[in-house]
Amino acid sequence: MQHGKNASLDKTAALKICRSMGQITSDSLIPILQKIQGAYGYLPAEILFEVSKQTGLHVNHMFGVATFYEQFHLEPRGRHTIKCCRGTACHVRGGRDIANTIKRELGIEEGCTTEDMRFTFETVACLGTCFLAPVVMVNNDYYGTVTASRIKSIIEKYV
Repeated sequence: MQHGKNASLDKTAALKICRSMGQITSDSLIPILQKIQGAYGYLPAEILFEVSKQTGLHVNHMFGVATFYEQFHLEPRGRHTIKCCRGTACHVRGGRDIANTIKRELGIEEGCTTEDMRFTFETVACLGTCFLAPVVMVNNDYYGTVTASRIKSIIEKYV
């Protein structure tokens, strides 16, 4: 479930996760963060402070791990994540134009989420599908040999 920034958060899911983990050590940190993010859609600061209180894990360590690994997000994210590859193969085949078209279509910059919480847009170093360059990924769906003119129809599939 996702929450807006200003919504009051129900801590029930976080408390249930903490109880389900049994003996919590520093080795439990990444799995606990993954479960918290799975429950809330991101890692709300308010929830991380509660988890720290419940488990004895230092909140500074939690934030350090959460900001180090790209899999974790400290801000609410859109229902759909659009990733545009900026790797060499995609770049030389028009990846920058693709990214600019996505930004224009969504009305947001890289790393941002639309106001309706439908889309988060990010660029990534490589999607590992260079033979399909330029590549865009929406959630777990890959779109290869993308042109700027195809972006609108790709986005519309997720509206």
